[in-house]
Amino acid sequence: MNFVSWVISRVLPTLLIILLGIVPLASVLAEEEHSSTYEEPAISDSDRAHWAYRPLVPVAVPDSKWGNNEIDAFIADRLSRDGLLPQSSASRVTLIRRLSFNLTGLPPAPAEIDAFVNDPSDSAYEALVERLLASPHYGQRWAQHWLDLARFAETDGFEHDKLRANAWQYRDWVIEALNDDMPYDEFVRQQIAGDEIYPGEESARIATGFCTSGPDMPDINLLDERRHTVLNEMTSTVGEVFLGLQIGCAQCHDHKYDAISQADFYRLRAIFEPSLQLKKNFSLTTLQEQLPYERTSHLMIRGDFRREGLDLSPGVLRVASSEDFSFEPEATSNTAGIRTALAEWMVDPNNPLTARVMVNRVWQHHFGRGLVKSPSDFGVMGAAPTNQALLDWLAKSFIEQGWSLKTLHRQIVMSATYRQQSFLPADASETERSNWESALQQDPNARLLSRFPRQRLEGEAVRDALLSASGTLNLKQGGPGIRPPLPQELVGTLLKNQWNVTEDTAEHSRRSIYVFARRNLIFPTFAALDRPSANVSCPSRNQSTTAPQSLQLLNSRFSLDMATKMADHIREVAKDQDAQIELAFLRTLGRAPTSDELDQVREFWQAHANDANLSDPLTHLGLALFNANEFLYVD
Repeated sequence: MNFVSWVISRVLPTLLIILLGIVPLASVLAEEEHSSTYEEPAISDSDRAHWAYRPLVPVAVPDSKWGNNEIDAFIADRLSRDGLLPQSSASRVTLIRRLSFNLTGLPPAPAEIDAFVNDPSDSAYEALVERLLASPHYGQRWAQHWLDLARFAETDGFEHDKLRANAWQYRDWVIEALNDDMPYDEFVRQQIAGDEIYPGEESARIATGFCTSGPDMPDINLLDERRHTVLNEMTSTVGEVFLGLQIGCAQCHDHKYDAISQADFYRLRAIFEPSLQLKKNFSLTTLQEQLPYERTSHLMIRGDFRREGLDLSPGVLRVASSEDFSFEPEATSNTAGIRTALAEWMVDPNNPLTARVMVNRVWQHHFGRGLVKSPSDFGVMGAAPTNQALLDWLAKSFIEQGWSLKTLHRQIVMSATYRQQSFLPADASETERSNWESALQQDPNARLLSRFPRQRLEGEAVRDALLSASGTLNLKQGGPGIRPPLPQELVGTLLKNQWNVTEDTAEHSRRSIYVFARRNLIFPTFAALDRPSANVSCPSRNQSTTAPQSLQLLNSRFSLDMATKMADHIREVAKDQDAQIELAFLRTLGRAPTSDELDQVREFWQAHANDANLSDPLTHLGLALFNANEFLYVD
């Protein structure tokens, strides 16, 4: 065909269609671009050489004279390269508050502080760690971190934000699994394929709620579009959370940076396709495989649900695979076994991603930042590890110790690294002061852990701390989410009956993880302190500093109620003014007031003794303490 013939046969008809407005220009060009057969890019040796895909191999522990365990040896070795030394241990008062919030999300009670500080035994700290890990509050604390990743909510989202009546069962499953120290490999298996692995077992079916926890629009007219959207979101989340890879970037085209093709994405998606059953106007529940499944899986051209491309079979990411661990489905009379095969591929000890990603997440929540700063992006555009030797040692140790999360927590919090002070005490020696100044200059953000990094509490922990300080915290466990009262102006933004206050007022003071999680409305205390939207997986919360935070803690009805109830409780057990002040400090800041602080409170009370606007100075002291930085931050 010569050029003139080609123009007449191909170009002129296309131009005519565009000029007549029959088909938009973009669509014509897209069809033209994809008229040829899709060619999947090969995986090269350099692709596999990226640090996150390299196999986990034994790591030699550096020699070190400092610390309590191997973690300290790695940290001291890394600090020494910059001429830095670790800090001294924090005080017992600081450590019990740090540990309590880290492991349970609750402040220590005054009696617990007194018992720990005055325990003369060498094993006092270890005993505290064991007690907190054994507490049911441990699961409630760490479940919230996982629910952020799982984009958990009890409603669908979008315009109508309809209720998902049984969504709370998945939240309770996570709490129970963590409290039981379910091995992480089993934790992964059940959330990906619990119904296949344990047919007929209700809790295993509920575990697959992880996959279906994302937003959805049940009333959409096109069921195929809904199915496509839900499957793409589910596949992207599984890749982010378990593998630490942004595979969702490949749903419309080959990944621009990572060695993940569009075919890789849709092969992974094909694993979930037979198990997603949708019915118009009905919310997502859990996965349930359809057998036989007769639909063919396709690559969707440009991610368009209406444009089926290459036929594909279920499979896993090529760049993250090797001969040492493979995807091998085994069909039975009840299942094709493809989700089970995916789960087994993920938790195979030879798969380097799964363990690396999870130990990094646990490290992040103890120190405020992971060894890899981008916890859900271990790809080439993600951050490099600040201490890869330590990350790899932890990951290999995690697997060898049976994937036990509590063992991992124990290793971290028992380390001297974790016990370092986060501020320089007034009575520090000259050597300590010099060491501290060097750390501030050369490691200003504590990335290398030359000291313990201070961390702000999340909104849920702040609310729980207020309830605990007031003596009203209801420790009931499990069940559907509860709905405490909200300001009328906030309820007015919702549709009718979307926030019917729980009738039993005793339920209103339950732990924050049990507060009803509506996708289109974040509870005020949580919203002010940066709780994420449940529309996407959140690996790391933002930490903003805004005026509404102070307004919420100082002026809200909830804060005033908590301060009033705390004052009432304190007066019941302490009649002396100084004793009341000391107990207020212990309940809120976890320590007794200094002599200067005691004098300032006395002077304030005396100056306003006859002030009609200050009818209850103890309540106002509580409000002031709730708004102290020391209340909101863990040292």
